[in-house]
Amino acid sequence: MKPKVMKLWDHLMLRKRFIIETVFNQLKNISKIEHSRYRSCINFMVNLLAGLITYSFQLKKSSIKMTWLDKHLIA
Repeated sequence: MKPKVMKLWDHLMLRKRFIIETVFNQLKNISKIEHSRYRSCINFMVNLLAGLITYSFQLKKSSIKMTWLDKHLIA
């Protein structure tokens, strides 16, 4: 496969992919946010909001730590 030119932001986020996947996994399993067939848009929004509120109350949250060099490379 040929190497492709990638934007700097995409390259930095690719390095942080494990942390992003961990957050998605926590949202799906701990906060019970998952796709199902909702009968109305309001039910979908209530479920999504409840899951995000649950995630915000967790004591240990994963976060992407940007170094000084990462921030200056983007700018």
